[in-house]
Amino acid sequence: MGTLLCAVTQVEVDPDDPAFVNPTKPVGPFYTAEEAEKRMIEKGEVWIEDSGRGWRRVVPSPDPKHIVEIEGIRHLFDERFLVIACGGGGIPVIKKKDGTYQGVEAVIDKDLAGERLAQEVGADIFMILTDVPKVAINFKKPKEKWLDVVTPEELRAYEAEGHFKTGSMEPKVKAVIRFIENGGKRAIIAKLDSALEALKGETGTQIVSVKEKSSIL
Repeated sequence: MGTLLCAVTQVEVDPDDPAFVNPTKPVGPFYTAEEAEKRMIEKGEVWIEDSGRGWRRVVPSPDPKHIVEIEGIRHLFDERFLVIACGGGGIPVIKKKDGTYQGVEAVIDKDLAGERLAQEVGADIFMILTDVPKVAINFKKPKEKWLDVVTPEELRAYEAEGHFKTGSMEPKVKAVIRFIENGGKRAIIAKLDSALEALKGETGTQIVSVKEKSSIL
């Protein structure tokens, strides 16, 4: 096993990303309506009432476009380091005209950042570990069904039917779809304590191309 290394990672986003005019990502602690209103008036921040638990600030969640430190990360891989990168989605930055980077106030979805990282290092397999054993349709409903082997096309159809909750399974599904459509061989969504079994194909939801699925089945 190689040496473990954590890389503080900057993730480039598009300054014209629509997310910057439509903040949607709740961050930070909960406040009262009075406190939230004061912040909105004094600082021009955007706040929302969050599921009856109080008010939270919302910030943009732009799409990740490029991992700034990717060359260094690739080099570490080549030197047999085990690299932890894009923690929490990474640090969002925009590239200025002079080629330097500037931080922006935003939160990048960690699943989409992970997919971008996997794509840029040329990974064959992209695995997302979570707290459920597989992806499900009709989750926690009478006709609940756990998905074993699916294609991006099938997931898109399920997504269009509204099966995946925003901020929960939806970004994970978007990430694995992107990975396969961008040339990845296999993506996996599985439970954290079943990672090795999922990697062997014994559990979890395995996402593959139509061609690969036909060969498996």
